[in-house]
Amino acid sequence: MLRIACTVTIIIAAGGLIAFAQNSGGTSQKESAVSKEEAVKNVAPSGKLRVGINFGNMVLAQGTPDAPRGITPDLSRELGKRLGVPVEFIPYDAAGKTFEALKAGKLDIIFLAIEPVRAAEIEFTAPYVLIEGVYLVPKDSPLKTVADVDRDGVRIGVNKDSAYDLFLTRTLKHAKLLRAEDGVALFVKDKLDAAAGVKQPLVLFAKTNPNVRVMDGRFMEIRQAVGTPKGRTVGARYLHSFIEEMKENGFVADALKRSNQPDAAVAPPG
Repeated sequence: MLRIACTVTIIIAAGGLIAFAQNSGGTSQKESAVSKEEAVKNVAPSGKLRVGINFGNMVLAQGTPDAPRGITPDLSRELGKRLGVPVEFIPYDAAGKTFEALKAGKLDIIFLAIEPVRAAEIEFTAPYVLIEGVYLVPKDSPLKTVADVDRDGVRIGVNKDSAYDLFLTRTLKHAKLLRAEDGVALFVKDKLDAAAGVKQPLVLFAKTNPNVRVMDGRFMEIRQAVGTPKGRTVGARYLHSFIEEMKENGFVADALKRSNQPDAAVAPPG
């Protein structure tokens, strides 16, 4: 099989985002061209951008439904500005609920971790942010490493339909997952062996509860991306170019800094 090394250049033209691929021989080939009109038609067909904001993940969104802050509202506002359409924020308290709303046709874009189950229903961009999935355990727990958790008899509380619920459902061989709207609350109430979740909120919880600790190491890398309904391939191409530009020009890094999320990492180029 012949492999051709190439570089990709993204150009902002008056009509929208245009990506070109240039091979090692120096010739350029137009890879994709999405005009502003095509982008609006495929990303925000109603004339406004309906955005699902997940307040259940503090890395992505903070503030209130009326005044959301954080990287996902910032990216949404910038996208709406590029498209020339108003942005409507629709708040949710869990990632799984934004997924269901997108499938029901109530949203145009969502910010969600890439998972195979979701990819069957969603056109994903490459990731824009990487965060960690970790375990919370009782302070005196005999579980010391991530590998220790997957044992017979171990019970783990998770937020239902979260990225880590889907991942652990696929990968755990012995431990049992117990699902709830709030996996940490279930962990505390039922004295479970562990709770799985995003690192930042679990660290904050542990700081106020001396009876628990966050286990060293991660069980997964959560790859946060932008999603749009399956079949909107032109819109997905535009969104992919948009996200790559936002990573490259420092917008994502600046948004994370403004929202005080130093532990979240900007994803590498897609």
